[in-house]
Amino acid sequence: MVRLTVVLSAMAFLPYFALAMRSAPPRVEPAIHDSIRYVAPNDDGRRAYIEAWDVQTNKKLWELTVFANHIEPRLEEDVQWVFINKLNVRDGTLLVISERGNTYLIDLKTKAITQSDTTKSATPDATAQLHDIPEVINRAVTNGLLPKEYELSFRVNPFYLRGDFIGDGKADIAVLVKQRSTGKLGIAIINGATDKVTVVGAGNAIGNGGDDFEWMDTWQLYSKGRAIHEADRSVPHLRSDALLVGKSEAASALIYWNGKRYVWFQQGD
Repeated sequence: MVRLTVVLSAMAFLPYFALAMRSAPPRVEPAIHDSIRYVAPNDDGRRAYIEAWDVQTNKKLWELTVFANHIEPRLEEDVQWVFINKLNVRDGTLLVISERGNTYLIDLKTKAITQSDTTKSATPDATAQLHDIPEVINRAVTNGLLPKEYELSFRVNPFYLRGDFIGDGKADIAVLVKQRSTGKLGIAIINGATDKVTVVGAGNAIGNGGDDFEWMDTWQLYSKGRAIHEADRSVPHLRSDALLVGKSEAASALIYWNGKRYVWFQQGD
C-alpha cells in the first residue's frame, strides 16, 4: 500500500516535470556572407551568441553575445532558456531571430546590435520577409551564383517576383539587388532551370532604365497571357512573362526575354 502511494505521488508530479523540461536547442543553418560564415552554437542557455569564421581558413574571427537570458532562481532554469532560431544576412546586416520571434539586427561593420521593433533600419522589410525567401535565391547567394559584387535589396515590396521569364515552362525568379561598390539598384533574374543569373540595372545599363533603378518604386509580373487577353497592340509579341517596372504616376516599361537577351520596352514618358 505504501509503495502504491509513492507511485501515485510520483505520477502526480509528471505533468510538472514534463512542463519543466524544454526541447533540445534548434540547429541553426549558418549564414555565409563575403567569405565569412556566421554560426549560432546554441550551447549556452544563459546567453545567445554568434561566431564568425573565415570560410577559407576555418579560423574563428570573433564572437558576439546577441542577448542574455535573465534566470529566475525560483524556477527551473532550462525552461527559461531562449536560443537563436534563424540567421540570415541582408544588405550588410546579420538578422538574428530568437525562438520567441524577436529579431536582432547586427551591423557587420560595427557589430552594433539593435532590435527590429525599435530600430529605424534602412532595411525594414528584410525582417518581415526573412521567412519568405525562396530556396533558389538563398542558393544563388550561398553558392556564389549571384556575383559577390551584389547583395539583395528590400527597397521595394515585394522584393522578388516569380514567373516564366525565359519561356521554357520553368519558374524563374526576379529579385531586387544592389551593387555593393556603387549602391546602384537593379534586378537579378535567376533561370529556374540552370540557376544562371542575369543582372539588369545595378551597374548594367538597359534601355531608358539606365544602370541604376533607384527611380523604380513599383514593379509587377506582366504575364504572357495578360498581353494576349488584353490584345494590347502597344506591347511587343511576348514569348514569355515579362517584368513591368515603373515610377508611380510617371513612366513604366517592360523588361522581357527576346530569345537572346533581356530587352527594354518603354511604355510611358
